[in-house]
Amino acid sequence: MRVSVIGGGVITDEQRFRAEAVGRELAARGHTVVCGGRGGTMEAVCRGAKAEGGTTIGILPGDRPDDANEHVDVAIATGLGHARNALVPLNGDAVIALTGGVGTLTEIGFASIYDRPAVGLETHDVSAIDIDLVTVDTPEAAVDAVEAALEGGP
Repeated sequence: MRVSVIGGGVITDEQRFRAEAVGRELAARGHTVVCGGRGGTMEAVCRGAKAEGGTTIGILPGDRPDDANEHVDVAIATGLGHARNALVPLNGDAVIALTGGVGTLTEIGFASIYDRPAVGLETHDVSAIDIDLVTVDTPEAAVDAVEAALEGGP
């Protein structure tokens, strides 16, 4: 399956390690990573996926495929700026949300709008609004949760 991984463009070393671990886990299980294609979480998850021989897709805000990070296999230039945030969750079968800012929050919202199962790992608390975001504690649990959601599990 394709899994959209969303998170901040500027991240700490700890957040980078976590994003790389998510990418490695997804690729090890044969899943394709979809992301925003730039730096921070996006670059780290792609780096992790590539380390395990996985495939990565970057949906870019600008109009130049060359703006993708070096770990993106398929760069899709949109020219839409932040409006491309709708396309990232739309192009995954499920979403894993990592630490991020308002852009990540909009992508969590779009995941809900598009009925994509969403799993949060150190991300926004959206419990006060009507968004179904399962929260987990590890990269492995995040991948387990998106797989279970798509298989009709808990």
